[in-house]
Amino acid sequence: MGKKIKKKDVDMELLNSIYQLELEWKQIHSIMEHSVEASYVGRLQESLAQAKYIFLLKEARHRNLHAFKIE
Repeated sequence: MGKKIKKKDVDMELLNSIYQLELEWKQIHSIMEHSVEASYVGRLQESLAQAKYIFLLKEARHRNLHAFKIE
């Protein structure tokens, strides 16, 4: 038998991933804004980071997860 995964642990991991992806997306966005000629690859990376971030936000909403509820 495997170790049972606790909901609280999964929720904390989800919140950490959301914070990490938000930071990554904002960094890429900042670089692209300050770039004279934004590359196609850069735009794709920004779109991908944004899509991942929004997906995780939707997952958190589906789980009825709020950062201030976690202790």
